[in-house]
Amino acid sequence: MRNRWLIALSAVGIHISIGSVYAWSVLTRPIMKELGFSLAETTWTFSLAILFLGFSAGFLGSFVEKIGPKKSGLIAMAFFGTGMLGTAYAIAAQSLTLLYLFYGVIGGIGLGVGYITPVSTLVKYFPDHRGFATGLAIMGFGFAALIAGPVMQYLTATVGLVNNFLILGCVYMLIMGASSLYLKPPVLKDSTGKVTHIQQGVTANEALKTWQFASLWWIFFVNITCGIGLLAVASPMAQETIGMDAAAAASMVGIIGVFNGGGRIVWSTVSDYIGRGRVYMLFFLLEVLAFWQLGQTREAFVFELLVLLIISCYG
Repeated sequence: MRNRWLIALSAVGIHISIGSVYAWSVLTRPIMKELGFSLAETTWTFSLAILFLGFSAGFLGSFVEKIGPKKSGLIAMAFFGTGMLGTAYAIAAQSLTLLYLFYGVIGGIGLGVGYITPVSTLVKYFPDHRGFATGLAIMGFGFAALIAGPVMQYLTATVGLVNNFLILGCVYMLIMGASSLYLKPPVLKDSTGKVTHIQQGVTANEALKTWQFASLWWIFFVNITCGIGLLAVASPMAQETIGMDAAAAASMVGIIGVFNGGGRIVWSTVSDYIGRGRVYMLFFLLEVLAFWQLGQTREAFVFELLVLLIISCYG
């Protein structure tokens, strides 16, 4: 059996790579300036990536279960890496259509497959602390912006947008490839010595037929909409509404990564003790109050505090 903490490290490796999507807002204004796209056109790239993340995670769940975490992780690497490298080509060609195709569609599929692969594996190594294990697995997805935000801002300023995507695409493929090769579901041996894989809970097809699935889908939809809507425009909003410069806004996106990742591990661990339902009730209460105040404030400190609170709940 694999070491479960190294499995956790592999899960974080995949998620910290694909989680760079949360630093997209750092690239919004440079893309608008260099290619002449509008804010709406540029933001649609991020929206498509998240859309295909959801589609691929939802419809390919059974496929990921069937082929195993190693192969699905490598598939995620191939799609996400192709998306990043293709985005470099799209920017060089100044093509909005290719930007949507590579970053939004192809990269988005890599996001979805890469998101569910380590989660479904890691929770089987922590059967008594499933909330903690889930938070641990997706923590890297949230923390990614802490690294990716400032790095993207630096690379874009020093080597340009095209090279930014080429460099990061190669780095992420290496990290995801190495992480995927270590992933393996836990196994048990019965009294005869026969090896059997551990299976937890119902299958994906069984879950789809329950009312609980529909309720969970709606809960996730509302909560994710709150966070994604903010992440897509965090940097330009900070610059245009509050008056931050590009470097300060990129730093804020990095701090967002801390709260995104921290929220994932902290809130999921709390849910092991007070229940998932109570945690989500608290989320919605905090988010309603925070969004209401966010529309009223023009103070940088209050603005950042509200954004970070919302993102911690989203994570």
